[in-house]
Amino acid sequence: MIDTNFSRYYQANIEKSKGWFFVGILRSYENIAFDRTLDKQTALFEIFVPQDCEAEFLDLMQLLIDRQIVKNLRNLPNRLQC
Repeated sequence: MIDTNFSRYYQANIEKSKGWFFVGILRSYENIAFDRTLDKQTALFEIFVPQDCEAEFLDLMQLLIDRQIVKNLRNLPNRLQC
């Protein structure tokens, strides 16, 4: 289980027709990240990544960026931290 309060926080737009693929890929990597849709209209996802999985996550995201599935990946302050 990922503790989202202490995770790195990312947002990304996903190619609209590939949202199901993106979610499936993340779920195939056990505990690499937790994702959820923030805005279905713009295919904006938020992604919580445990700090010790961040390098592997970024490698995967680069692969998906290269294949034009992930667009505009941004590392932001974790919105759940007080």
